Amino acid sequence: MKRIDTSAWPCNIARSASVLGDHWNILLIRQGCLGIRRYEDFQRTLGIGRNMLSMRLNGLVDQGIFERVEYQTRPARSEYRLTDKGRDAYTVLAAMDAWGRRWLAGPEGTPVLLHHRTCGHDMHAVVVCSECSGPLEVRQVSARAARTPRRGPRG
Repeated sequence: MKRIDTSAWPCNIARSASVLGDHWNILLIRQGCLGIRRYEDFQRTLGIGRNMLSMRLNGLVDQGIFERVEYQTRPARSEYRLTDKGRDAYTVLAAMDAWGRRWLAGPEGTPVLLHHRTCGHDMHAVVVCSECSGPLEVRQVSARAARTPRRGPRG
């Protein structure tokens, strides 16, 4: 089945899904957030086929999520480092972790805990309103067309 390209749709979620909606892409970004940088380490930790890994990493570099940085000249070898755009995707991963912890963890509990080094506590992500800091609930939020397109919170 061919996927529909949603990257130009007038919807931030559809545009984000065109990059983050692929399960390999989101797992590669997760691994990048965990400190994985080298091709062989991505391949080993995910068990992804080399052809699929090359295609996905190249796409994430083209999207500006990762950048290729040479770490050896003979033979030439590069590693993949998250860009600011890639590191910013961590908020999506943390929200997915919180949702999965609530709805998908089995009776044994969650397999991974997130630890916030700044405060020293295990934690889960909570998405709140940027204006009042109240928790976001679907029944309390509506969408409306912007009169003029506005940039996101990062510029």
